[in-house]
Amino acid sequence: MSRKIEAEEITSRRKLLVGVAGVAAGAGLLATGGAAAKPASAAAAGKPSVNSITVKDGTVIHFKDWGTGTPVVFSHGWPLQGDAWEDQMMFLASHGYRVIAHDRRGHGLSSQPWQGNDMDTYADDLATLLDALDIKGATLVGHSTGGGEVARYIGRHGEKRVAKAVLVGAVPPQMVQSPSNPGGLPMSVFDGIRAGVLADRSQFFKDLSGPFYGANRPGNKVSQGQRDTFWLQGMQCGIKNAYDCIKQFSEVDYTADLKKITVPTLVVHGSDDQIVPIDASGKASARIIKHAKLVIYEGAPHGLPTTHKDRLNEDLLAFIKS
Repeated sequence: MSRKIEAEEITSRRKLLVGVAGVAAGAGLLATGGAAAKPASAAAAGKPSVNSITVKDGTVIHFKDWGTGTPVVFSHGWPLQGDAWEDQMMFLASHGYRVIAHDRRGHGLSSQPWQGNDMDTYADDLATLLDALDIKGATLVGHSTGGGEVARYIGRHGEKRVAKAVLVGAVPPQMVQSPSNPGGLPMSVFDGIRAGVLADRSQFFKDLSGPFYGANRPGNKVSQGQRDTFWLQGMQCGIKNAYDCIKQFSEVDYTADLKKITVPTLVVHGSDDQIVPIDASGKASARIIKHAKLVIYEGAPHGLPTTHKDRLNEDLLAFIKS
């Protein structure tokens, strides 16, 4: 795909977000899974349209809602979007479940506000969506930063709509190294991420897709298409939103939120996660959460929802049924 075509497609998705007519041909493929999100003026706060909801500050949150049955709600990682869960959504919807995935504010087809790019607001956005759809008895599934969102949602809004939780390669309890978290990563790691986003985020996302999927490991069979999809989704995240979110997945301490989780919780983590190392994240979270089951995928990378999708799909199905 040429740079010119890539730019046209990204521009088309931007037009879809604000409801501009005359979308360029070819954008339809990128928008698969739903029509364009309506602008903030098109719907009252907290009232869903076909595939978007306007939250209290006017930000439009785009979401997909497929299937019927017991709801499973997905929160994606940084700098991706709800489509990052398409393998799990397709599988579970085909097995009789209702699956919902939103694009976090600033990501995907959602609005790109200057303010509000913090974990409390992300959790509140999710709460507004679940309230508007009147979701009950849901399994909340969060990958990476999305795992922090799931934890913070429960910490701020409780479990009245939640039956179970799943954290996949998730950032809690805290990623950055500190006196209370000596096993975390040095702040210099996250400063490097910020510098990469500001300097040349397009190339940074291309490079990041390697360790994200473990493509830098001998014998890894990650396709170029998978890495290109990571880049494309990352480039649809607003640069200010991507930059602000780095602090949220690295510095926020989710320990208090994890202690409030009382529903059955599945913690899935790859032993070779180069982005969110397992010892200070998955293993630590499983020790804090009251009713947690830790499942380690030996040799799996951070992007295991893609690289190990068949195993994760079956584990999710079994956990939801249990």
